[in-house]
Amino acid sequence: MLEQLKFDQEGLIPAIAQDAESGEVLMLAYMNAEALRRTLESGLATYWSRSRGELWVKGETSGHFQKVKEVRVDCDGDAILLRVEQIGAACHTGYRSCFYRRVTDDQQLETLGELIAPPDSARTR
Repeated sequence: MLEQLKFDQEGLIPAIAQDAESGEVLMLAYMNAEALRRTLESGLATYWSRSRGELWVKGETSGHFQKVKEVRVDCDGDAILLRVEQIGAACHTGYRSCFYRRVTDDQQLETLGELIAPPDSARTR
């Protein structure tokens, strides 16, 4: 299956995490082949940190794990959709979803929802 995916020049593929029950989009991260292998083997979402240059299991430091229920691949093979059970906040800011801001008609950012966890000051996920 891995050979059918189109990783970019850095060996990465975008991975969208979506709540398996509600359909809410939770976050966008990146995976390399090893992150995808570990995700499939462990059932826990594992990503590649572009800023730290290392693998990270979502929730390993925060306790806000993503239990993977299903993995889908888009029609072009260049993006992955993880349907997950989100434990706690998906966003390092403490919001359930990283997409907690909306652009208003006057092109301002409006915050939606409430913090469900303290922000992660180390910006680890």
